[in-house]
Amino acid sequence: MSETATKKPGIVISREKMYQTILSPVITEKATGLAEQSQVTFKVPLSATKPEIKASVEGLFGVTVLAVNTLVMKGKTKRVRGREGVRSDWKKAVVRLAEGQSIDLTTGLA
Repeated sequence: MSETATKKPGIVISREKMYQTILSPVITEKATGLAEQSQVTFKVPLSATKPEIKASVEGLFGVTVLAVNTLVMKGKTKRVRGREGVRSDWKKAVVRLAEGQSIDLTTGLA
Protein backbone atom coordinates (compact mmCIF):
# COMPACT_ATOMS: atom_id res chain seq x y z
CA MET A 1 0.00 0.00 0.00
CA SER A 2 1.16 3.50 -0.69
CA GLU A 3 1.48 6.08 2.04
CA THR A 4 -1.40 8.19 0.70
CA ALA A 5 -3.77 5.23 0.70
CA THR A 6 -3.30 4.60 4.42
CA LYS A 7 -3.98 8.17 5.55
CA LYS A 8 -7.53 9.11 6.47
CA PRO A 9 -8.76 12.31 4.89
CA GLY A 10 -9.21 15.16 7.39
CA ILE A 11 -12.36 17.21 7.54
CA VAL A 12 -12.40 20.73 6.16
CA ILE A 13 -14.14 23.43 8.18
CA SER A 14 -14.40 27.19 7.78
CA ARG A 15 -12.26 29.66 9.72
CA GLU A 16 -15.37 30.89 11.53
CA LYS A 17 -16.24 27.35 12.66
CA MET A 18 -12.64 26.94 13.93
CA TYR A 19 -13.06 29.96 16.19
CA GLN A 20 -16.42 28.64 17.41
CA THR A 21 -14.92 25.21 18.17
CA ILE A 22 -11.97 26.38 20.31
CA LEU A 23 -13.56 28.52 23.04
CA SER A 24 -10.58 29.09 25.35
CA PRO A 25 -7.46 27.45 26.72
CA VAL A 26 -7.67 25.80 30.13
CA ILE A 27 -4.99 27.25 32.41
CA THR A 28 -4.68 25.06 35.51
CA GLU A 29 -1.81 23.45 37.35
CA LYS A 30 -2.58 20.09 35.77
CA ALA A 31 -2.93 21.54 32.24
CA THR A 32 0.39 23.38 32.64
CA GLY A 33 2.06 20.12 33.63
CA LEU A 34 0.68 18.44 30.51
CA ALA A 35 2.19 21.21 28.36
CA GLU A 36 5.63 19.79 29.15
CA GLN A 37 4.50 16.55 27.46
CA SER A 38 3.33 18.36 24.26
CA GLN A 39 -0.32 18.32 25.34
CA VAL A 40 -2.58 21.39 25.36
CA THR A 41 -6.03 21.64 26.97
CA PHE A 42 -8.94 23.64 25.53
CA LYS A 43 -12.54 24.36 26.48
CA VAL A 44 -14.82 23.38 23.57
CA PRO A 45 -18.62 23.26 22.98
CA LEU A 46 -20.49 20.16 24.12
CA SER A 47 -21.40 19.47 20.47
CA ALA A 48 -17.78 19.50 19.20
CA THR A 49 -16.40 16.26 17.80
CA LYS A 50 -12.79 15.02 17.88
CA PRO A 51 -12.22 15.51 14.11
CA GLU A 52 -13.58 19.08 14.34
CA ILE A 53 -11.31 19.85 17.29
CA LYS A 54 -8.28 18.42 15.47
CA ALA A 55 -8.99 20.41 12.30
CA SER A 56 -9.55 23.60 14.32
CA VAL A 57 -6.29 23.35 16.29
CA GLU A 58 -4.29 22.51 13.16
CA GLY A 59 -5.90 25.36 11.23
CA LEU A 60 -5.65 28.05 13.90
CA PHE A 61 -2.22 27.29 15.36
CA GLY A 62 -0.44 25.63 12.41
CA VAL A 63 0.64 22.52 14.32
CA THR A 64 0.28 18.76 13.75
CA VAL A 65 -2.19 17.05 16.08
CA LEU A 66 -1.56 13.37 16.88
CA ALA A 67 -4.55 12.71 19.17
CA VAL A 68 -7.55 14.38 20.77
CA ASN A 69 -9.08 13.17 24.05
CA THR A 70 -12.33 14.72 25.27
CA LEU A 71 -14.27 14.61 28.51
CA VAL A 72 -17.45 16.28 29.73
CA MET A 73 -17.02 18.23 32.95
CA LYS A 74 -20.30 18.05 34.85
CA GLY A 75 -21.50 21.31 36.43
CA LYS A 76 -21.08 21.61 40.18
CA THR A 77 -23.96 22.28 42.54
CA LYS A 78 -23.41 25.62 44.31
CA ARG A 79 -25.30 27.53 47.00
CA VAL A 80 -25.71 31.29 46.98
CA ARG A 81 -27.62 32.85 49.90
CA GLY A 82 -29.36 29.57 50.69
CA ARG A 83 -30.54 28.97 47.11
CA GLU A 84 -29.13 26.01 45.26
CA GLY A 85 -27.99 26.32 41.66
CA VAL A 86 -26.03 24.25 39.15
CA ARG A 87 -23.17 25.43 36.96
CA SER A 88 -23.30 24.53 33.28
CA ASP A 89 -21.69 21.36 31.92
CA TRP A 90 -18.73 21.93 29.59
CA LYS A 91 -16.41 19.85 27.46
CA LYS A 92 -12.64 19.71 27.81
CA ALA A 93 -10.33 18.61 24.99
CA VAL A 94 -6.75 17.47 25.62
CA VAL A 95 -4.79 17.73 22.36
CA ARG A 96 -1.50 15.84 21.89
CA LEU A 97 0.88 17.58 19.50
CA ALA A 98 3.63 16.10 17.36
CA GLU A 99 7.13 15.85 18.87
CA GLY A 100 8.88 19.21 19.14
CA GLN A 101 5.77 21.33 18.52
CA SER A 102 4.11 23.64 21.01
CA ILE A 103 1.42 26.31 21.22
CA ASP A 104 2.21 29.59 22.98
CA LEU A 105 -1.09 30.48 24.65
CA THR A 106 0.16 33.86 25.92
CA THR A 107 0.38 35.46 22.46
CA GLY A 108 -3.23 34.91 21.37
CA LEU A 109 -4.53 34.31 17.86
CA ALA A 110 -3.87 36.44 14.80
